[in-house]
Amino acid sequence: MLETVLCVDDDPITLMLCKKVIVKANFGKEIIFAQNGQEALDLFEKLKEDNLKGTTQVPQLVFLDLNMPVMNGWDFIEKFSLDSNSAFKNTKIIILSSTIDPADFNRAKQYNIVSHFLSKPITVEMLEKLKETYS
Repeated sequence: MLETVLCVDDDPITLMLCKKVIVKANFGKEIIFAQNGQEALDLFEKLKEDNLKGTTQVPQLVFLDLNMPVMNGWDFIEKFSLDSNSAFKNTKIIILSSTIDPADFNRAKQYNIVSHFLSKPITVEMLEKLKETYS
């Protein structure tokens, strides 16, 4: 079981489903949320400060939607993968999207921090398979 999982999506129903499935699959102890890429980056900035103080656990895994307002998933990945975020080098991203565009799949392969590209909705079966990777 992972300590902390971050779900980034602009749809509150998707976030609620994500939480329910993660809890049901016993996949993560703490589940935190952001509604777009900028909110997620802001959260990581705060976590960086708290982590230096030893007061918080950095998410080991991010479930990330691609199509969001303010800052989309691709822009988040670009900014998150910068060297300035080396404090999060052990954090992996799983793209969780409804896109079926092969270009998106290929683009995701360009980023070492992206470990999987999954189609919505998230399911317990998906998480059971991922447990092998993250246990």
